[in-house]
Amino acid sequence: MAGGSSNYWEDLRKQARQLENELDLKLVSFSKLCTSYSSSRDSRRGDSNSDTTPLLNNSTQDRMFETMSVEIEQLLAKLTGVNDKMAEYTSTPGVTSLNAALMHTLQRHRDILQDYTHESHKTKANFLAIRERVDLLGSVRKDIETYKSGSGVNNRRTELFLKEHEHLRNSDRLMDDTISIAMATKENMTSQRGLLKSIHSRVNTLANRFPAINNLIQRINLRKRRDSLILGAVIGVCTILLLLYAFH
Repeated sequence: MAGGSSNYWEDLRKQARQLENELDLKLVSFSKLCTSYSSSRDSRRGDSNSDTTPLLNNSTQDRMFETMSVEIEQLLAKLTGVNDKMAEYTSTPGVTSLNAALMHTLQRHRDILQDYTHESHKTKANFLAIRERVDLLGSVRKDIETYKSGSGVNNRRTELFLKEHEHLRNSDRLMDDTISIAMATKENMTSQRGLLKSIHSRVNTLANRFPAINNLIQRINLRKRRDSLILGAVIGVCTILLLLYAFH
């Protein structure tokens, strides 16, 4: 009975390993299909000589995607069933002495199944996202070609509208930059004014505390005023002399 149970367990492990190998190969091919889907459709989109060949090729890739998705789901379901049978076997009363080793093996197969399931869902989601994006880009290109194939007047108006729209956007961007520079300059001047006020208040404080410094500052200011008056008088006299000389 023990030999038969052992053979049953080994058969289940062989089935699990075989299904895991098949799933690994399928997922590799599935990932390659997802990677090559976008580039192949982009390269075919540039071919303007034929409109039917790209559709046939796209349809073929879509059918391959659907077929491989179904095959992978079937393999995952079979592997899940084998894991369930292995779990039932580990709970059999006759194999309690080997339960720890069996549970370790079962857990490893469950982890592999979980990884393959996650990879399958991730690859499928990426494929669907790429297909949706490519279809959207194709629709946009088709709309652009439809506009281009219209009358020359409409195309000319569209180009003018687009250029005008671009000019307006550039003007708005320039105005935003100018306003930002002006605001930064205002903030800088405000901070400098505050700094000058602080320095002036400190100087006044020092002058009030020390009369000698206050007297020195007043003398400096008087000398500046006197020098300014003398310089103004000299400039005025020179100007009058030059005018008299010029008129004589």
